[in-house]
Amino acid sequence: MYHIPVLLSASVEGLNIRQDGTYVDVTLGGGGHSRCILQGLGPEGRLFSFDQDADAIARCASLRDELGKGEQWTLIRSNFRYLKNWMRYYGIDGIDGVMADLGVSSHHFDDGSRGFSFRSDAPLDMRMNQKGGDTAATVLKNYSSEQLTNVFRLYGELKQARRLADLIVNTRQLHPISTTGQLAELFRPILGREHEKKDLARAFQALRIEVNHEMDALRDMLQAATELLRPGGRLVVISYHSLEDRIVKNVMKAGSIDGTAKTDAVYGRALSPFRAISKAITPTAEELEANPRSRSAKLRIAERTDI
Repeated sequence: MYHIPVLLSASVEGLNIRQDGTYVDVTLGGGGHSRCILQGLGPEGRLFSFDQDADAIARCASLRDELGKGEQWTLIRSNFRYLKNWMRYYGIDGIDGVMADLGVSSHHFDDGSRGFSFRSDAPLDMRMNQKGGDTAATVLKNYSSEQLTNVFRLYGELKQARRLADLIVNTRQLHPISTTGQLAELFRPILGREHEKKDLARAFQALRIEVNHEMDALRDMLQAATELLRPGGRLVVISYHSLEDRIVKNVMKAGSIDGTAKTDAVYGRALSPFRAISKAITPTAEELEANPRSRSAKLRIAERTDI
């Protein structure tokens, strides 16, 4: 499969779909969530789906044609941080639900040529959108030791961040670091055998987040979703690591990235634009067995209030 959707039923149910509503899936991937959203829409409903990857857009364009949903289902090849711009372009001033599955598509990990995984030796690319932007190899070539330390510490939460950064800077003076295999072999002696796979995954995750500016994009998307959602509209987000989850929790709790809520001028009560629908939902045992990559997934659902 191109991608195995995570928490599919729970997330789509969390949208509380209205047949005539307007919904946005900001992470199209293999189209699993989008297809389920479409099944809940009537003839007047609309769905907009975002993805930066040309393969995902092409596959789902074929699926859209097979389903005969050309008028209802709009595919947008773009970073989801531009959600507000695209809704303005299509004349949409309010939406009833936003779905975001922040995980990397199974396809990206399985396609060794994209450079997302250390399981195969391939060029260090890691770009979601291969039309532009710096590759992971370029980041390793140009970033200072301080910049690389921050990447591995902030986005990978690695204790060895400084040592990894210094090792990269010293090694690149001798030869370029251009493949996933080279990087993995370089890091293994520092990471040690006990936590090697876990820490390598964190190091690669950190580079991927930096290459694709994922945290900035997430902040922009959540801000746009907050502004666009109608009262009663749902924000449904699946996150996979603490950095993402912290931002999502803050927005759903207080309506801001840093978790600071506006207060009532008279009574001093916190005024949040969202109401939590449930506590974080995690995959069932059956889902974990079918898709082990979902083990770190957390689903959060909030409803836009009328404040």
